[in-house]
Amino acid sequence: MRRVFGGKKNKDPPPTIEEATDRINKRGETVDEKIKKLDAELARYKEQIKKTRPGPAQEAVKARAMRVLKQRRMYEGQRDMIYNQTYNLDQVTFATEGLKDAQQTMSALKSANKELKGVMKTVNISAIDSMQDEMIDMMDISTEIQESLGRSYNVPDDIDEEELMGELDALEADMGTETESDAVPSYLQPDKESDLDAELNLPAAPMGNAAAVLNRARPQAENEFGLPSVPQASLRS
Repeated sequence: MRRVFGGKKNKDPPPTIEEATDRINKRGETVDEKIKKLDAELARYKEQIKKTRPGPAQEAVKARAMRVLKQRRMYEGQRDMIYNQTYNLDQVTFATEGLKDAQQTMSALKSANKELKGVMKTVNISAIDSMQDEMIDMMDISTEIQESLGRSYNVPDDIDEEELMGELDALEADMGTETESDAVPSYLQPDKESDLDAELNLPAAPMGNAAAVLNRARPQAENEFGLPSVPQASLRS
């Protein structure tokens, strides 16, 4: 029966948007090349019209140029139509890709929602609140333990605070007095050597033989033990 009536032919799958776009783009490139060739031919005819004198020859060149110009306009119309088709295919492509992205986003959100629900089932809000209360109680107990360990031993409880304040004021007064008298005591200060020459009011020592004569003429006083006496002014108080 198939030999007589023939069988059903397998239909080719419809082209995808990408395939249709590539095919139309190739057609557009072919039309652009034809338009470029016509432009070059028109430029050549323009030069011939300029160089040819008015007459039958110039009219023949103009007729050829008009024919090329008509072809150029026809190809331009085809190119515009191809551009419109390409634009429509691009719009469809963008819409399709947007829907695919939305579908993937919805699938991801569903999966995340399912996982989140599974995690939330393992979390007990009341258990969290109970744990927080226990933590607060343990912190309070820890504070009490630290305060208990930090207490001082053998400190009497019947100490008069006014008496302590009086002792503190006296201590501050003593510290202020010591601060004012920070100078070094007189017995720790270095001795100041006095100018013995000024105290004795002695004249300048003579030079040479005159000094020897003066020393012989002036006898030196002796004390009660027979030793030379020290001048009174040289003694320090």
